[in-house]
Amino acid sequence: MKKKYCIILGDGMADEPLSELSGMTPLEAAHTPNMDYIAREGAMGLLKTVPDGFAPGSDIANLSVLGYDPAECYTGRGALEAASMGISLEGDDFAYRCNLVTIKNGILEDFNAGHITSDEGALLLKTLNQHLQGIVCHAGISYRNLLIIPGGQGCESTPPHDITGQPFRDFLPAGPDAERLIKAMKKSHEIFMNHQVNLDRIKNAMKPATSIWPWSGGKRPQMRSFKEMTGLSGGIISAVDLLNGIGVYAGMEIIRVPGATGFIDTDYQAKARYAIRALEKLDFLFIHVEAPDEAGHMGSIEEKVKAIERVDEMIGTIMKEFDGRIAVLPDHPTPVRIKTHTAEPVPFAILGKDKDSTTRFSEKEGAKGMYGLMPGTGLIPLLIS
Repeated sequence: MKKKYCIILGDGMADEPLSELSGMTPLEAAHTPNMDYIAREGAMGLLKTVPDGFAPGSDIANLSVLGYDPAECYTGRGALEAASMGISLEGDDFAYRCNLVTIKNGILEDFNAGHITSDEGALLLKTLNQHLQGIVCHAGISYRNLLIIPGGQGCESTPPHDITGQPFRDFLPAGPDAERLIKAMKKSHEIFMNHQVNLDRIKNAMKPATSIWPWSGGKRPQMRSFKEMTGLSGGIISAVDLLNGIGVYAGMEIIRVPGATGFIDTDYQAKARYAIRALEKLDFLFIHVEAPDEAGHMGSIEEKVKAIERVDEMIGTIMKEFDGRIAVLPDHPTPVRIKTHTAEPVPFAILGKDKDSTTRFSEKEGAKGMYGLMPGTGLIPLLIS
């Protein structure tokens, strides 16, 4: 029987020691019997998922984890998300990730506009599109949307989750597309200010979406299929357009799970059930859970520990039905102290291949593992060899 493989990735799970947790990290403080079993009965190491010269984004990190060298195939986050949304990019189209954000008194207060709903976001962008020329916005999930410039040339931009609490004018786009993007941002502010969606949100004590925030633009990337690289049929489970977009370009099956939200309220057990079913027919499955990262961006220790524990419960459900080789890891740290990503190497553990002396799944134990420090692109070859 052909061997099967599963990677379970808790986005942003890695962190720093926290005084509020008596010097432990959230991974160390969380109750994680299933991850600990994988570490204890398997082997660990550290993975450098963000190559030198790249910003520590989930796009870069997850490409690396799946075996793709960002230096060879990465053009920008927006292009990857476009694929997940079923938007076909022409040769000169530039696609930007487009957040709905809350700006107050010149400060970027919230990079997700109070986790605005998908329906609310769609209404705002529908109205905005009626006032834009040469630019079109596409509604996605919650605050995560897309902006496309036909004939775009790109520009420098900043992820809004990196500048929460800072003056937004210090981080406006700069470069060839900047003038058009800033004009669209100003127009969105005018349109959104008195839009019924925002009036209703304010009335209900929720943060309004005061502007769009375009960032990380790119053209259609060129990627080899996952099957061509590995010889394995692959699938991906994620609620996030970025991950599903990578899966589309990699030729993987995109498995949509009802109740998977891309937030801390996601249905972990639904993901487990769909994973077990998918592994009956696929050789390889990549399961991505966004919740720990969202908790890190919120700066909530309690929610991050809780999200990690829910991920562990999901892993336990999968392990009861799956006897193939399993790897578990974060893609990057999202420390609650700074509420954004860092490029530090992350711990990983593989069950069903080797065994070392590590005893539980944590950042410190990963550093003791037999695999040592590896480049992100080395995980897939190690897992399937």
